[in-house]
Amino acid sequence: MPVARNRWRIPSRRCAGMVTAEAALVLPVLVCLSVALAWLVLVGVAQVRCVDAAREAARLHARGESAEVVDRAVARLAPGPATWQVAEHGGLVLVTVRTSVRPRIPVLGDLPALGLSSDAAAAEEPDE
Repeated sequence: MPVARNRWRIPSRRCAGMVTAEAALVLPVLVCLSVALAWLVLVGVAQVRCVDAAREAARLHARGESAEVVDRAVARLAPGPATWQVAEHGGLVLVTVRTSVRPRIPVLGDLPALGLSSDAAAAEEPDE
């Protein structure tokens, strides 16, 4: 008859510091991954704001609003200082908004700048 063996052994003294060493190696990787994910979220939010600014600028320009009104809308909606260009083609107003963002994470400060741009189109509205 086979003898039952104890499957739960007490670790030997050779293995005593392994968990600490593994945690010391993994913890910096987890911190870097968390910072990278936070940076990606901040850049994603900035890109969405750039898209909103381009759509609003295209809509306002298609309605025949002045350049000052479009400037104020782009400045209000875009993440940071932005420039916009307009092109008219076949009854469409094509607007491109460009900006540069530098996401800020409280512990690390400013991260590398990233250029963002977005295009939007709107049909020209007839004058009344």
